[in-house]
Amino acid sequence: MPLNSADPFGGVVITDWYTPAETPDERFKLTAYILGTALRSDAIKVSVFRQVSVGPNQWQDAVVEPGTVTSMEDAILTRARQLRIDSANSE
Repeated sequence: MPLNSADPFGGVVITDWYTPAETPDERFKLTAYILGTALRSDAIKVSVFRQVSVGPNQWQDAVVEPGTVTSMEDAILTRARQLRIDSANSE
């Protein structure tokens, strides 16, 4: 997803709208709040926004599938753990 803004001091990462190639009639946007330095599920909160196309350049908010937020949080934590391991191995 394209990055819209990131605030390392406030711990907020916001993406721009992203349309997957497989589903061109829907788009997603994420906001991730980093709440702590521990790589645990309570140290991150993700909000997922989904819209569906209702006409040319017209979008309508839509329901996000249950479990999507948890999956995104897990993916972010997994990648952060990988980066931490890689960083420790390179020292």
